[in-house]
Amino acid sequence: MKLLQTTAAAALAVVLGLAAGAEARELRTAPGGPPPHPANGVLYTNFAQYLPEESDGRLTAQILGTEVVTLGQMKDALQSQLVEVGNLLPLYFPADLPNMALAGEMALSGRSPHAMAAAMTEYMVNCATCQEEMSRFGIVYLGSGSSDVYTVLTNRPVRTAADLRGLRLRSGGAPFSRWAEHFGAVPTDVSVNDQFESMSQGVIDGSMASVADLLSFRLIELATHYSELPLGTYHATSNFAFSLPVWQSLDAEDRAAIIRAANRANADFTQRWGYTMREEAQAAAAEAGIERVEPDAELLAASEAFAEADRANAITRAQQQFGLADAEERVEIFLGLVDKWTAIVEELDGDPAAIAERVQAEVWDNVDPAAYGG
Repeated sequence: MKLLQTTAAAALAVVLGLAAGAEARELRTAPGGPPPHPANGVLYTNFAQYLPEESDGRLTAQILGTEVVTLGQMKDALQSQLVEVGNLLPLYFPADLPNMALAGEMALSGRSPHAMAAAMTEYMVNCATCQEEMSRFGIVYLGSGSSDVYTVLTNRPVRTAADLRGLRLRSGGAPFSRWAEHFGAVPTDVSVNDQFESMSQGVIDGSMASVADLLSFRLIELATHYSELPLGTYHATSNFAFSLPVWQSLDAEDRAAIIRAANRANADFTQRWGYTMREEAQAAAAEAGIERVEPDAELLAASEAFAEADRANAITRAQQQFGLADAEERVEIFLGLVDKWTAIVEELDGDPAAIAERVQAEVWDNVDPAAYGG
């Protein structure tokens, strides 16, 4: 009887030990945006759903809100490991991430959100100096997403170039600032999280932003007009910037699972931010009495001409400010990928699940997870 009891106790200890060993590892993740924003409500919410699916339950995610870390605080949060996976916007830190910022400088060329997100992902994964740069920064890159095509959300109509003169507009990065200055507007460096307060206090007259910001950041309460003036996409994102020390603690199987989960969520995010939320915001704007403004042909042509000419400005900026002697070659590579993915997105009829599968096949399946990121 004593032997039986001992054997049973040993068996129970083994079972308990296995259960403890099988406990899922929970990653601290931070979207940096409020729940209505697709970075929170779709990108990180879906990642948290896909992670245990792809890892057979080994990995889960805890989502931290903006009361813990905002977009502007993401660099410090990742480097201190307060956050293990975070939504990092490289244009906030161009001096630290110049290669990624250079691709972001092509914002004014963006017309297809899914194509821009996929092009950015392929470019970054296969760019050796980009990978070195991120390693020095202390992160591992796991893909990008894209906004819809930005426009201007304002408290007065913008139909002509003259209407832009003197307008104080929140800018999300250097290319948008250059565009504003070209037309006589005044770009203002205001965090996306602070644009509502700045507009309500009269610090800015509007924002160069996604139409979805009417909902994501409550600008629907302040804006009276939005213009169908295509400015380009915000695609210079590192949707899942992974803390390097945490990544290095994972085995290849878990890394591969994280990559698959992130890739699926990236496509969902772009579909939401770039397409469906835009439609919802437009409908909500109409209901709220916000006027949708059609810019005149002269302004449209002038804006397109500036976007084309601005590529040279982006190259010069990268060469002079960041020492990227091969900036012109890099821009050509990136724009070639935009053309490639524009064709693929059209071939797949914009289906986000199919696009995610193609990005997985064309980009991530060519990566060795044991070596990727160090």
